[in-house]
Amino acid sequence: MPPFDGLHFFVHIVLVPTVCGTRIQMQNWELFFFFVGIALVFSMVGFGGRNSYVAVLGFYALPYDEIRLTALICNIVVVSGSSYVYLRKYNVDWRKIVPLVLVSIPFSFIGAQIKISHTNAYIVLGINLMIVATVLWVKTRGRDIYTVAHPGKAPILKDALIGGYIGFLSSMLNIGGGIFLAPLLNFRKWDNPKKIATISALFILANSICSLAIVLSARRPTAPPNIGRIALLCIAVLIGSQIGARIGAHKMNIAAIRRLTAALVFLTGLEVLARHLPVG
Repeated sequence: MPPFDGLHFFVHIVLVPTVCGTRIQMQNWELFFFFVGIALVFSMVGFGGRNSYVAVLGFYALPYDEIRLTALICNIVVVSGSSYVYLRKYNVDWRKIVPLVLVSIPFSFIGAQIKISHTNAYIVLGINLMIVATVLWVKTRGRDIYTVAHPGKAPILKDALIGGYIGFLSSMLNIGGGIFLAPLLNFRKWDNPKKIATISALFILANSICSLAIVLSARRPTAPPNIGRIALLCIAVLIGSQIGARIGAHKMNIAAIRRLTAALVFLTGLEVLARHLPVG
């Protein structure tokens, strides 16, 4: 009997019947290919690409509620697929992962209740993300990137504090937690960059589900979302993420993973600045 293939099951048992039974209409078909590309690149390092989905959809003047919902659902699809690919490839230490993820969940709910609207705070955040990304890129040299600070040990309290803090911060700022988590774990030499990509995907998955629950429990949007468009974009990110995660897990070396992580953190910093710098 052949081994169970989750992707084959999803495509043939879930995806095809759903698409065939749903009338999908979308005027801007280039969105499909944009989302494939974004998911492909971000999934290589365990990220979801939520902020980039929001940025792209913002150009099409869609309702804000639909943009946020679409970005969250696509984010969950991407990191779910990435987690599946990376967990099949690498043996991870769950003693190190569980405190990070579990403690982040309640703090994610708390952070979502606090709204930050001060433009200067986001400008400082964007600049800091770009600085952190630059340092991470520059430090990706030599054998040092292969060093793990505490092999075989699980500093549970420190990991729990990190998870709680980043879960709170990312929800409060409405920015994907992996952008904060991955550079910090790389600087701490928490594990090698590929295993950090794995924990990033799991962390983002848990916090994105929390965010989706908050969005769905809030007041109903003024206009119903375009379910067909959301479904089609989910297909796009599924395709992109399965390609990207397999490239990251099987083809890219550790230095390349770390440099791509730095590049995507830098890009996120630019996106934050672009949205909040005053124009004119």
